[in-house]
Amino acid sequence: MTRTPDSDDPLEDLPLDSDSDSDSPSAAPPSARPRLDGRSVLLVFAGGVVGTGIREGFALAFPAASGGFPTTIFVINVLGAFVLGALLEVLARSGPDDGGRRSMRLLLGTGLLGGFTTYSAFAVDTAVLLGDALPVALLYAGATLVVGLVSAFVGIVAAGAAHTRSRERSARP
Repeated sequence: MTRTPDSDDPLEDLPLDSDSDSDSPSAAPPSARPRLDGRSVLLVFAGGVVGTGIREGFALAFPAASGGFPTTIFVINVLGAFVLGALLEVLARSGPDDGGRRSMRLLLGTGLLGGFTTYSAFAVDTAVLLGDALPVALLYAGATLVVGLVSAFVGIVAAGAAHTRSRERSARP
C-alpha cells in the first residue's frame, strides 16, 4: 500500500491486518481498526512463556546428536502445526473471532503454540547441518516444511470431522 499525497492518515503506511475485513485500515471506522491492547499482549506473553518453557524442556531432555537429524525440534514443530490447525478450526467453527474465542486464539495459538514451535531453532539447526551434513540438512528442511503443512491440514480436517460428529450426535432425538 502506498501513501497518497493528499492522505494524512498515518495508518495508510501500515501493512494490512489479516484479521481485518477491510482492504484499507483507514476505510474502517476508528473503533474497528486493529489496535494493540494490553490484555492481548499479556495473553500472548503468558502463552509464549509457557510454550517456550515446554519446548525448551523437551529440547534439553532429548538433545539432537551432533550432525544428526534434530528429531525433537522436528516433532515439536509438526505437533505444534497439527494442534494449531485443529485449534483454529475449532475456533472458526464456534463463531466470530471476538471475546473468548479471540482470547483463546491469542493465548493458545499465538502465545503457547507460537512459543512451543520454533522457526528460529529450525533455521539454526538447518544452517548448522548445511555446514556439517548437507543431505541431512536438506531432508530436515524439506521434511519440516512438508510434514508440518500436512500436519496442519490433518489437524484442520480432524477438528472439522469431530465438529460434524458432535453436531450429528446432538441433532439425534
